[in-house]
Amino acid sequence: MSVVRDEQGWTFQDVVDIVAKATRRSADRRKAWRWEHWGVEPDAESQAALAAELGIPMKEVHRLGWPGWLPDGGPVRTGFPWTREGTLQALDDTLEHAMLDRRGFMKLGGEALTVLAGQWLTEDPEPVTAALAGGRIDAQFVADLEDGLPRLRRLEARLGGPRARHLLGAELDTVAGILKEASYTDRIGRRLLRLGAELARLAGWSSFDAGLHAAAQRYWTSGLRAAHAADDRALGANIIKSLSLQCYDHGLFADARALAAAAVDGVGEVTARTLAMLLLRQARAAAACGDHAECDRLLSAAETQMDRTGAGDDDPAWTGYFDAAEFHAQTATCHADLGRPRLAQRHFATALDLMPAAKSRDLATYTVQSARTHTALGDADHAVHLLETAIPMITAAPSQRNAARAAAARAELPLTAKDPKVQHLDQLLGTLAA
Repeated sequence: MSVVRDEQGWTFQDVVDIVAKATRRSADRRKAWRWEHWGVEPDAESQAALAAELGIPMKEVHRLGWPGWLPDGGPVRTGFPWTREGTLQALDDTLEHAMLDRRGFMKLGGEALTVLAGQWLTEDPEPVTAALAGGRIDAQFVADLEDGLPRLRRLEARLGGPRARHLLGAELDTVAGILKEASYTDRIGRRLLRLGAELARLAGWSSFDAGLHAAAQRYWTSGLRAAHAADDRALGANIIKSLSLQCYDHGLFADARALAAAAVDGVGEVTARTLAMLLLRQARAAAACGDHAECDRLLSAAETQMDRTGAGDDDPAWTGYFDAAEFHAQTATCHADLGRPRLAQRHFATALDLMPAAKSRDLATYTVQSARTHTALGDADHAVHLLETAIPMITAAPSQRNAARAAAARAELPLTAKDPKVQHLDQLLGTLAA
């Protein structure tokens, strides 16, 4: 729904006004916010009013259901060749459709994703030498483009996905145009492809954070091809790791596990920090599958790698977020999924103590997760306090995933709706809609 609003220029109030005009109901904008952020499905009359406004036949509304009937960018295509030309085709397809994706669910199923990961593991990258029309690109020009990546990473982390995805998409469009139109050496071509892959990864992450999962899949699958063409195994593994997390969020735990394993198997020689990051993704998938022994083994292996990290390591720049605070937060999530709330809470407390205030989105994520462990431990009052603390963070760095987490944590509270603490919390949650 969010991308429909974006393209139409609608606010939440505009959406409910359309429904109210057709149904003669109240126009409370919080309804539209709940449809978009809490997964609440509009009733039949509301959907009929929106479909009429968008020109969607009712037979499609009945056939596809909510939110499947909302206009989107078509299927996610994965059949492009694992070549330079195939990479450019994939990027073109992504740039044409990703901003039009309006569906808040994944389009690629587990088999399609695991086949894609298997191809990434086995295909050999071809040489990249372009001699197309346009100017000759030199190393300094590419270095200038690469210098913008740290700023883009900071903006995405601090502003949140909904605000950053358009900027990232425009940057990726620029790099894709250079790849198609300029001429350059094989070495420069690989650097451009690596830059395109990282921009696609970031654009995918911002779409994922905004709840636009099909758009995220478009960016990540094309970015995976770009990383492969650049012969950057570590970057490809990081993109596979993102796809694994998306499956995890959708309850596709076996698929998440298979993808996380593919990332570790195909990453090659990497720094200790990079390997620890990938092992923790495997551990999370194992925990979600209820495999206590395998999760504990992977947690131990990840901890060993973290202990080996040093200031002189040549870590990829995209591992910068993965510090001690993130390590403890990810470890806590594993223990929470395995039904170990007390152990999870200790790691969450450490993570929150170590995490810098500038990381509003991450602080919100793990504050909400910590609240859920307090609920599991029987301390509902402190859980309410933590949720109240998280709401301004979500406001500062908007995130559909964090809004949904907060709603889920609220639903778990063993307190009645008449409890004054809960009423105050609900009022604060309502401010997110405004």
